[in-house]
Amino acid sequence: MRGSSALDVLTEDLLVRVREKIGDELDSKTWRLVCKEFSRVDSVTRTTLRVLRVEFLFRLLDKYPNIKTLDLSVCPRVNDGTVSFLLSQHSLSWTRSLKSLILSRSTGLRYRGLEMLARACPFLESVDVSYCCGFGDREAAALSFASGLKEVKLDKCLNVTDVGLAKIAVRCVNLERLSLKWCMEISDLGIDLLCKKCLDLKSLDVSYLKLTNDSFCSIATLAKLESLVMVGCPCVDDTGLRFLESGCPLLKTIFVSRCKFVSSTGLISVIRGHSGLLQLDAGHCFPELSTTLLHHMRDLKNLEAITMDGAQISDSCFQTISFNCKSLVEIGLSKCLGVTNTDSCRGLVCLKIESCNMITEKGLYQLGSFCLRLEEIDLTDCNGVNDKGLEYLSRCSELLFLKLGLCENISDKGLFYIASNCLRIQGLDLYKCSGIGDDGLAALSNGCKKLKKLNLSYCVNVTDRGMEHIGSMKDLSDLELRGLTKITSAGLTALAAGCKRLADLDLKHCAKIDDSGFWALAYYSQNLRQINLSYCALSDMALCMVMGNMTRLQDAKLVHLTNCTREGFELALRSCCMRIKKVKLLAPIRFLLSSEILETLHAAGCKIRWD
Repeated sequence: MRGSSALDVLTEDLLVRVREKIGDELDSKTWRLVCKEFSRVDSVTRTTLRVLRVEFLFRLLDKYPNIKTLDLSVCPRVNDGTVSFLLSQHSLSWTRSLKSLILSRSTGLRYRGLEMLARACPFLESVDVSYCCGFGDREAAALSFASGLKEVKLDKCLNVTDVGLAKIAVRCVNLERLSLKWCMEISDLGIDLLCKKCLDLKSLDVSYLKLTNDSFCSIATLAKLESLVMVGCPCVDDTGLRFLESGCPLLKTIFVSRCKFVSSTGLISVIRGHSGLLQLDAGHCFPELSTTLLHHMRDLKNLEAITMDGAQISDSCFQTISFNCKSLVEIGLSKCLGVTNTDSCRGLVCLKIESCNMITEKGLYQLGSFCLRLEEIDLTDCNGVNDKGLEYLSRCSELLFLKLGLCENISDKGLFYIASNCLRIQGLDLYKCSGIGDDGLAALSNGCKKLKKLNLSYCVNVTDRGMEHIGSMKDLSDLELRGLTKITSAGLTALAAGCKRLADLDLKHCAKIDDSGFWALAYYSQNLRQINLSYCALSDMALCMVMGNMTRLQDAKLVHLTNCTREGFELALRSCCMRIKKVKLLAPIRFLLSSEILETLHAAGCKIRWD
C-alpha cells in the first residue's frame, strides 16, 4: 500500500491559495513540476499566458482554459491562418474567459484574423496592437467587432487614419482607455468624432499627434476623463489648454511635456480648473517657473507627482511647492538649473534629478536624514555625488532603484556603503563609473541579494574576479557589461554558471572573451531573450552555438563580428530563424546572405535592422 503524503491533507482550495502567492515565473514553473496535482491546480488557476512559439499555442490554450490575458507579443509567426486553425478546434473554452489580448509588434496578423478573434471572444475588454506595422484602417474596423472593448492601445500604428478611428469610436462606445501615441494620420476630425461617441473615456494619450487647439476643445467635453497625455504635440498652444480649464471636471493627470508652444500661462489655466490634480508633467516646456505659476500651484493640495525637467528652479521655488503640496511622493527635476537639495519633501518615494550638477554631498546628507521612504532615485550625471554622499544616501534603506551613471567621483568605498545598508535594491546603474572595481562588486554580491538589474558598462576596472562575485547574484536578470575590456572567458563562464535567470545580456566591445566563454554562455544561459555580441571575438562555431542553443532568444545584435564569415552568419540564422524576433546585422552582409534565409526570416516575422 502506498504511504500517505503530507500533501494529501491539502485541499484544492488550499493549493489554489498557495499557487496565488507565487509570482515569479521560474518559481511558478518549479512549483507545477512538483507533482501532477500541483500541475492540475496550476492549469485551472492560471489567468495569464505569454506564448513564445506558435507551435505551442494550441496545446497551451487547451491546458489553460481559464486564462484572462493572452500575450502573443513575442510570438511573431501568428497570422490569419493560425487564428483560423485555432478557432476551428473543438475546445474553445478559453475564448469565453479571455478579457485581454496583447498583440503588440505582431507582423503577420491582418484584418481577417483580427475580426475572427474579435467575434470569437465575447468578453474581450482590452487589446494592445502597438507597433504593428501592418495595422491600418481595415484592421481597426475588424477590431471594432469586439464591441465590449474598454481599452485599446494603437501606439505607432502609422497606417491608422481618422477612418479607422471612427470605426472603433462608433462600435466601441464603452471605451474607457485609448492610446494613439505616434498615430500620425489621426487629425482633429477623428478626435472630434471620438469625443462625441465615447463618452466614458477616462484615459486618452495623443502624444506626438499634429492636433490643433480644436481637438482640445473637443477633449474638454469628456466629462469622465481622468488622464490626458499630450507629450510633444507640436501644434498646441496655451489656447488649447484654456479649453481644458472649464472642461474635464474629473481630470487627475495631465502630461504636457515637450509641447514647445505651451507656456506657464497655459499650465495656469489647467491648474485653475483642476485643483484636484494628482500628476503633472510639464517637462521641457518653459525655461523657468514664473512667480504667477508658483502662486497657482499652491492650490494643488493633493498633487502626488510633478515633473518640471529642464526648468530653472531655485531652492526657494522648490520649498514653496513642497510646503503647499504635502502629498508629493514623486518629483522629476532632471536637467534643472539651481537645484541643490530636495529634503523639504519628507514623504518622497521617487526622485529624478539627472544632470543636476549643483547636487553635492550636503544635498545627499539632507536626503539621507529626512527622506527615509525613498525607493527610487536617479542621480545620473550628477558630478557632485561622491563616496561621502553615498554614505549619507545609504541611510535610505528602502531604496529599490538607484542610478549613478556618469558619476565619476564615486568608488568601491561608496558602493560598499550602499551594499551594506540598502539591502532591498533591485536595480543599480553604474554606467561609466570608472572608480568602481571588483571590491565594490564583492560588497554588492554580499549585501544586495535581490538585485535584478545591473549596468556596469564601461566600468573599465572590473575584471574576472568581479564576474565571479556577480555570479553569486542568483536573481540577476538584466546585465550590461559593454566595454569591459579586462574580462575574459573565465569571467563569463563564472557569470553564466551562477546567474541562471539572466534574460538580457550586453557584451558589446568585450574583446577578450574567446569561444570557450561563449560556449559556456550557450550551455548555461538558457533563459536569455536578448543579447548584444557586437564587436566580440567569437568564431563561426561559437556564434552557431549561441544562436542555436538559446531556445528563448528573441533579440540579437550581431554587428562587427570580424571573426565570423558569411557561412557562419548563414548557419547561425538558420539555427534560430523560426523563433528569433529581431536581429541587428551590418549592412554589407545583406548582399552576402542568401535570399532564402532572408525570406525565411521575414516569413517567420523577424525584423532585421541593417546597421
